Amino acid sequence: MDDTTPLKSPGPDGSGTPGDAPDETPGNAPGSVELLSLHKAFNKFTAVHPLDLEIPAGSFFALLGASGCGKTTTLRMIAGLEKPTSGRVRLGGEDITALPPHKRPVNTVFQSYALFPHLTVAENVAFGLRRKGRKDVAGPVKEMLGLVQLGHLSDRKPAQLSGGQQQRVALARALINRPQVLLLDEPLGALDLKLRRQMQLELKRIQTEVGITFVHVTHDQEEAMTMADTIAVMNDGMIEQLGSPEELYESPRTAFVANFLGQSNLLPARVTGRRGGHLQLDVFGGRMTLPAERSTATRDTFVMGIRPEKITMAEAGSDDEIRAVSAGRNRMPGIVTEAGFIGVSTEYRVRTHQGPELVVFAQNRDDYRPRVGDPVLLHWDPKHGFGLDTADTADAAEASPATAEAPAEEPAPEPLR
Repeated sequence: MDDTTPLKSPGPDGSGTPGDAPDETPGNAPGSVELLSLHKAFNKFTAVHPLDLEIPAGSFFALLGASGCGKTTTLRMIAGLEKPTSGRVRLGGEDITALPPHKRPVNTVFQSYALFPHLTVAENVAFGLRRKGRKDVAGPVKEMLGLVQLGHLSDRKPAQLSGGQQQRVALARALINRPQVLLLDEPLGALDLKLRRQMQLELKRIQTEVGITFVHVTHDQEEAMTMADTIAVMNDGMIEQLGSPEELYESPRTAFVANFLGQSNLLPARVTGRRGGHLQLDVFGGRMTLPAERSTATRDTFVMGIRPEKITMAEAGSDDEIRAVSAGRNRMPGIVTEAGFIGVSTEYRVRTHQGPELVVFAQNRDDYRPRVGDPVLLHWDPKHGFGLDTADTADAAEASPATAEAPAEEPAPEPLR
């Protein structure tokens, strides 16, 4: 994509694809967000490289990446808590770059909910309205507490609430003034795993009901994929790939995305021919195929990726092996070196005869379950693979160093409205 072309997120209904022009004038709908060559540097460190991005009104958008990738800095520039080095922020077609935080039609929910301990739940939610001089707050407060399903706890103090309930109060307080955009900065990070998963579904339900644009920052891939209509994967201050959760997972365009969203086995491959829309490949001396449309590689030498759950294991020499060969599936023989039970599936590591060790996820059913040391045949449908250029083959866990996005001081909460 040309550097001057804004990345465009599909609409909240999933229509369109990144790069498609919206039906209405771009960026003019209330709640739409445009970042135009937005750039932030701290002395010699560039936190966010010049970024062009369009987020449609009413969508649930996620900025996903590891620590130091620039996602929080980007969010803070939208909120007005961080001044851009250059570039502009537009909201609903209006340039808000120079506006202070309290004059922007946005609100922010932080990981620390910053509830007033001496006020009740209802008084916390009403705080923004009262600061605006509103006296008839009972109706809006009741509506918001109903939305987050806390009406029965309106008289309690924050200390009497669970972490998930406090998070809902903070959300209701942020939504009561009907901002055009709600910014969420790792809002579920302080919750335990079970509650976090429950709140993911709650946030998605609330966003659907209110129809407000949500821009969510997280390092948690599951969180982003569960809630967001569109995800921008960030790395080193830039967007690696933009798309729906399914598109990013099934068709990653870089090895960083392939490994940051889930796991991928990456195998060096060389094109030896083309036949019927398929690439004929040499992989460690063995023959494999890959649909040409599943490869974004620009050269005949690249890496072929395959997700662990797409691989089937068969007992070596069994009828399953014969069927895999006759079905034209890609295959690699090997020996099981590790097997770890993780509940819904078992994670296997298989040392292939050609050398590389592959990860395989197998559902825990009553069928074939190999043991460590057993010879197996790994096989998969060629259409489940993907081809990537070799220029970016670093593992996602190491590709994004945990460097600071901004100075170390704790960001001050946005003034409540």
